[in-house]
Amino acid sequence: MRTRALAVTGAFSFTPEVYSDERGTFVSPLQHTAFVAAVGHDLTVAQTNHSRSARGVLRGIHFTTTPPGQTKYVHCARGRAMDVVVDIRVGSPTFGRWDVVELDARSFRATYLPVGVGHAFLALEDDTVMSYLVSTEYRAERELAVDPFDPALGVAWPKDTEFVLSGRDRAAPSLARAEAAGVLPRYEECLALDAGEAAVGAARADRADRPA
Repeated sequence: MRTRALAVTGAFSFTPEVYSDERGTFVSPLQHTAFVAAVGHDLTVAQTNHSRSARGVLRGIHFTTTPPGQTKYVHCARGRAMDVVVDIRVGSPTFGRWDVVELDARSFRATYLPVGVGHAFLALEDDTVMSYLVSTEYRAERELAVDPFDPALGVAWPKDTEFVLSGRDRAAPSLARAEAAGVLPRYEECLALDAGEAAVGAARADRADRPA
């Protein structure tokens, strides 16, 4: 598993080894040892999500209110997508910065987003299937969005695309408006939640190491 730190503090991409032969392909998009070595704690999974999108569908920039916040581990099981992480954590050293990871069903590269980081993706092919592992269950009232076309962010979406967005995403506020409304996650709170994840992971490891 190859690991790369992204331009957004705490976010990573993971590229696994893909094994192919005459039968097909085997791959492990998530590997515990490599994940913990990069992130510093276990991945809590409270829910798995699955989406299928036509070419040009843009979902995001989405985030979950903090607390409770939400971590995400995302890979593309079919097709190809431009996956975007956006730092919307007020007070973060990389606030307002974004990075792109191309996800596809050949490399099975994955993206990890820590608590408080915004997420978006653009389907680059029809029938693009995205698979998510998330740390909290879905609650509609906790799910918010920022305008993916906010010029202050300047995400470099492809110019030759007819974008398909939900009404909610089209109406999403700019990053500045969301900050003024007080709905953006605060970096210190996000770090505290991440530290809590690390403490829980350490306690689990300690219990596992104790003799029966």
